[in-house]
Amino acid sequence: METPPQAPQRPHILTTFGHDRVDPWYWLREREDPEVRSYLEAENSYTDNVLAPLEGLRATLFEEMKARILETDMSVPSRRGPWWYYGRTEEGKDYAIHCRRPAGTVDELPPAGEPGEEEQILLDENELAQGHEYFAVGTAVVSPDHSTLAYGTDTKGDERYELRFRSLLTDERSDTAPEVVPDTGYGLAWSGQSNMVFYTRLDDAMRPYQLWRHELGTDPSLDTLVLEEADRRFSLGTGRTRDGAFVLAALHSTNTTEWLAIPADDPTAEPRVILARREGREYSVDHVRGRGPRGWFVVLTNEEAEDFRVLAAADDAGGGEGGWLEVIPHRPGVRIEDVDAFSDVLVLSERSEAETFVRVVPLQPGGDPLAGDLLPASWIIPSAENPSASWLGPNPEPNVTSLRFGRTSMVTPTSVLQIALDTRTETLLKQEPVLGDFDPARYVTQRIWADAEDGTRVPISFVHKRGLALPAPCLLYGYGAYEHSIDPTFSSHRLSLLDRGMVYAVAHVRGGGELGRAWYEDGRMEHKANTFSDFIACARHLTAQGIAASDRVAGRGASAGGLLIGAVANASPDLFAALVAQVPFVDVLTTMLDADLPLTVGEWEEWGNPLADRAAYDRMLSYSPYDNVSGQNPDGAPRTYPRLLVTAGLNDPRVSYWEPAKWVAKIRSVSPSTSVLLRTEMGAGHGGPSGRYDAWKEEALVFAFLLDALGMYAPDERPGPGLNSQL
Repeated sequence: METPPQAPQRPHILTTFGHDRVDPWYWLREREDPEVRSYLEAENSYTDNVLAPLEGLRATLFEEMKARILETDMSVPSRRGPWWYYGRTEEGKDYAIHCRRPAGTVDELPPAGEPGEEEQILLDENELAQGHEYFAVGTAVVSPDHSTLAYGTDTKGDERYELRFRSLLTDERSDTAPEVVPDTGYGLAWSGQSNMVFYTRLDDAMRPYQLWRHELGTDPSLDTLVLEEADRRFSLGTGRTRDGAFVLAALHSTNTTEWLAIPADDPTAEPRVILARREGREYSVDHVRGRGPRGWFVVLTNEEAEDFRVLAAADDAGGGEGGWLEVIPHRPGVRIEDVDAFSDVLVLSERSEAETFVRVVPLQPGGDPLAGDLLPASWIIPSAENPSASWLGPNPEPNVTSLRFGRTSMVTPTSVLQIALDTRTETLLKQEPVLGDFDPARYVTQRIWADAEDGTRVPISFVHKRGLALPAPCLLYGYGAYEHSIDPTFSSHRLSLLDRGMVYAVAHVRGGGELGRAWYEDGRMEHKANTFSDFIACARHLTAQGIAASDRVAGRGASAGGLLIGAVANASPDLFAALVAQVPFVDVLTTMLDADLPLTVGEWEEWGNPLADRAAYDRMLSYSPYDNVSGQNPDGAPRTYPRLLVTAGLNDPRVSYWEPAKWVAKIRSVSPSTSVLLRTEMGAGHGGPSGRYDAWKEEALVFAFLLDALGMYAPDERPGPGLNSQL
């Protein structure tokens, strides 16, 4: 198509609190209507036509991305009992291969990158993906006796998984257990005897709300319902403790959690509540037997601790509210995001001033944490640079003499390291290989702080090629919701932008968790507008500091970050040359008013309930991107939005495809001068294409769009007819 599609307008009136909104494109939510699919396909054809001159550039970018990646690669193995478990990839294949090999009696890693003759392939996703446009494994867990693999697969992108079982005691690749459990969610836990599994089921709104128990080799129709959560704000998850002692069930809403424990060796026992549900109390649970005669639960909680504290109690103390001792006190400004319990140490994942830290807390002899404040003896695994990110890696066994952890920055590829607990000596096990002539010394990373409208300092992490003449074109990324932090990490794909002279920056806006719980609270509910104004302030600061060229700034965000992009497009359309909104949550008010949609009720504690609260309704109406699209600027002049690339997934259960589709239709209708493109994945969901090569091609498309919008080409990359490419 050479002209933009025009979706017919069929006015639909939505009335709440006596207020009428007219939605001309409400009909696009009727996914079974052939006209809806025809419209989405027409948008795809138009996008393909507009981007056709960039085919050569897209092909170049894709080949650059692929050339930097070691396509045949292997993860660092993790030991569990008598086996080393790992994953690997093979050149030309889209999906991972899950493997193991015997560990023997010596605790030494197999040679890096060499599967070895004793390798056993547990699951080859490439074989399972054959014949499917989309394929994803949601969970894959080996039984405690290492005899059986339980795994769930999704072939639509709707995040409903079919659970299957595979014997690992033979060389056969076929599934040996005949039963298939349909419509399961994420999470799975084995019983101690390896004959039963616990799994979750989803309701019509895609909420995991039931915990079921299945006995291997039996008809799934005979499975036992263990637990059902009636409150639609809460979702259910399950897993096993590291020491294997308990199967855990977690019930969580945005503001409140409740955990229950089932002895893994007594899987038919009634679930035991760790701490009863109390509105506003959040907590997570781990358990370890320790080296003494008793085991104990460790709880990370926000009760009387905005940035969380750690409690412990012997597991025979009866649970409930009594018997808990504070072992790590609350430290304002230091957000404890996770606690992992091992036999001799606790490991805290901490965050302060937008930096992440891994803190090791030695326990008393015998592994007993019930001895009061353990912080004085603790120590932090040091960071190598700033800004950077560090995290605890896979350490599946409770008895450890060393810890696996990860480290990266915007200039340093992700590294897997091991640190000895006695000497604190670090060993580099593997660094993400970047093929070609990559040298981290050619790039510079830095953190600066912007002043928001209310005077709050907002961190910005950025990277560019060393010696780049500034100001330069800049891509600014943002998210800002759910206390999810966007940490400064490395991307080999991003080198294609940096090497062409672009600055890449992350705005750590409020609504995320970069500066602790208060940072999150200041960007949600009645404070949501701070997320958007922070992003704008970061863009302006980058230009004021001479880092970003004022006429060549682009923005990018996905999902809730797409809401951010939509809001700033309405608030400051002249600030950006281009915007990329991937699966954007842009029809906020209409979605939050529809309690039958997936996830809506559970999201009310994040955004507000506009069905019951007029203030929440008015607040969402004030910033919802779709409701605030306008063809006029405040001075009455016609409005042209920045160039827009918008993506959607037809099977997306998180952000319905019609949100971006309606948004694009409205922008095109009221602002004909705006160049806006919509690309819908017709066989995928929220995460886009499932195969790694298709995912790289999608990233090449986004990069080509951005380079074109910012006028950044090498002499032989200027748009032209191009050649037909594999894209």
